[in-house]
Amino acid sequence: MPKTSHTAAPIAFEPEFVRGLTQIFEENIVFNTVLGLKIDSITPERVVAHIPMKRDLVGHYSYNRIHGGVISAGLDAMGGLAVMAAIGARHMDEAPLQRLHRFSKLGTIDLRIDYLRPGISERFELRAEVIRLGSRVASTRMEFLGADGKLLSTGCGAYIVS
Repeated sequence: MPKTSHTAAPIAFEPEFVRGLTQIFEENIVFNTVLGLKIDSITPERVVAHIPMKRDLVGHYSYNRIHGGVISAGLDAMGGLAVMAAIGARHMDEAPLQRLHRFSKLGTIDLRIDYLRPGISERFELRAEVIRLGSRVASTRMEFLGADGKLLSTGCGAYIVS
């Protein structure tokens, strides 16, 4: 008798949860508004956003290069967003609004950024995923790319979740 594999159906977030998480990230966290961070997609496995280059983000005026602090802050924010998505996926038995209240104690406890290439582009893409979601700490991996898809910086972070 052939063996059948039983794989769980992929988790899909409700539009209400995605809207709520987007509002928290893009509007309620005011510094993300200053950076210009905009979410492109949220799944339990990965979050993707972008930052359009603007004059306020220049770190080196001769090259129109983005400031390293923008890269660091953006990747930190994305790591936190990935953790929010992973927590949301873990508690799909709860209503979307109930899950959105689980993020009040989330905070960065460790962050490492590796700057690989100069941040020169008209638009940047940021990606993040959770490597491990424990009961107290989550570990993440992040990427910062130029408009051409070239990897400019990477990051890894640890976040307190309880």
